[in-house]
Amino acid sequence: IGAKAAILTALLFAGGGVLVWLGLLGGYRVTSPIVWDGPSNPLVKTVVADSGAWLANFHAHPLLWIVPALGVAAPLLAAAGFRARLEGWTFIASKLGVVTIIATVGLAMFPILLPSSSNPGHSLAVFDASSSRATLRNMLIATVIFMPLILAYTAWVYRVLWGKVGEKSIEKAGSSAY
Repeated sequence: IGAKAAILTALLFAGGGVLVWLGLLGGYRVTSPIVWDGPSNPLVKTVVADSGAWLANFHAHPLLWIVPALGVAAPLLAAAGFRARLEGWTFIASKLGVVTIIATVGLAMFPILLPSSSNPGHSLAVFDASSSRATLRNMLIATVIFMPLILAYTAWVYRVLWGKVGEKSIEKAGSSAY
């Protein structure tokens, strides 16, 4: 089922790309000048719905087409690795697929982060999502404190749960397996 799911992922992602290319999935485009160094105000920009907007960044920067190509290829490579029982290859390819599919959406929508279908002008863009200096300082302090804790906990969980679960490992662990 894993190989079939990976193939289905590639097909659905490619199908979504075809819908965008045909203009059936409309996008949004910022038409007003972007003020990168001014105060953020999400209501001073002009955004319009445009059927070709999600492809604009890819046409402007052709190297970006590598990302959606990997979004299709990586799940197919994961399916091949799954069928060949290459666990490491399958793991890496599936993770690459997830990352490139999500990155494709981000690259297509940039600079829009959260589009508003009810009022395109109220869409949240990168330059609207800024914070004050004090907020950024507090976020940095929280990150410096909590990120090492999260990474340490994640590493501990991976160490504890590492390995395959099979009949022998469950019998060996006894009641501590659950």
